Amino acid sequence: MALTRGYRQLVDDAQARIRTLTLAEAADRLADADTVFVDIRDVRELQREGSIPDALHAPRGMLEFWVDPDSPYFKPVFGSGKTFVLFCQSGWRSSLATATLQDMGLAPVCHIEGGFAAWKAAGLPVAAYSRSSRA
Repeated sequence: MALTRGYRQLVDDAQARIRTLTLAEAADRLADADTVFVDIRDVRELQREGSIPDALHAPRGMLEFWVDPDSPYFKPVFGSGKTFVLFCQSGWRSSLATATLQDMGLAPVCHIEGGFAAWKAAGLPVAAYSRSSRA
């Protein structure tokens, strides 16, 4: 079976319509109390590599349910009115997730160019994973 749209097309389409922060822009928001960094990677990735300090862990598979106030899984942090900066390892999953949350009406929401891999490679702050970072 041939797909009509592969992952690359989905990512490209998402990136064309969402806001992407450069590493410098994202780093500048690190101390901003009105910004929530959201790590959507699998918990094993966080345990292995760490995360951005004080980032909230929201697994990609639960994100839409945690954001929707009508969901039994809703997490109040997503109703805070803050800016949400999503990231994954390379920026692909966070592109798709940002587009989905934007489609749901969550605003403002954006993601980090190059993801956590780029963040880490740039020597930006990394913290060990802690279960307390869950929503």
